[in-house]
Order: sequence, then structure tokens, then C-alpha cells
Amino acid sequence: MEDRIFADAHNLKKLIREAEALADESIIAMARLKQAMLAARQNPLVEIHTGQRALVRLTEAESQALAMSSNLLRVHDELSKVARIHAAGDTGMPTTIPDAELAAIPAGRERVPA
Repeated sequence: MEDRIFADAHNLKKLIREAEALADESIIAMARLKQAMLAARQNPLVEIHTGQRALVRLTEAESQALAMSSNLLRVHDELSKVARIHAAGDTGMPTTIPDAELAAIPAGRERVPA
């Protein structure tokens, strides 16, 4: 049974890191998209207001992606607490997230209508 606990813990550790990396990649992709949108809008043949609504929507998506990333950090913290109880014999490096860091992240945001 103990082998199953360690196998599950290893799998969860791998998957939470993968989810966190994908969240970061989506934030990076949106930042690149925003940069390209702003650069395209600087073309003298394009009116300055062109794409403004798209930029507002993208900024909203970025905010939601950051909230998702923050919630994944909370999931990581909870899984670390479970691991300390159920996989205490694991010799791997435990994840410690300072309480101040978790407190600094808003738990949720009300969506602002556009």
C-alpha cells in the first residue's frame, strides 16, 4: 500500500507542476499576442482605436489566467499539506509556500462587465 501512496504522490507532483507550467505558458502567449496587437496598431495606416475592444478582452483573459495560476498555487499548497501527512517517508524536497504569499493573492474576483 505504501508503494501506491508514493506512486500517487509522484504522479500528483508531476501533474501539478505541469499544470502550473501550462498556466505560465498561456500567460506568456497572451503577453506576446498583446505586444503584437499593439505593434500592429502603431501602423500609420491603422486608426488608433482599432482593436481596442480586442485589447480589453485580452486583458480580461490575462486577468483570468493569472487568477487560475493563483488558484493552482493554492492547490499546490493543499497537496503539499496532504503529502506531509500521507507521504511523510518521501525523501523528496517538500514544497513550502509562505503563508504571506498565499494571503497576498486574491482568492477570487468579481467579473467586471465590459
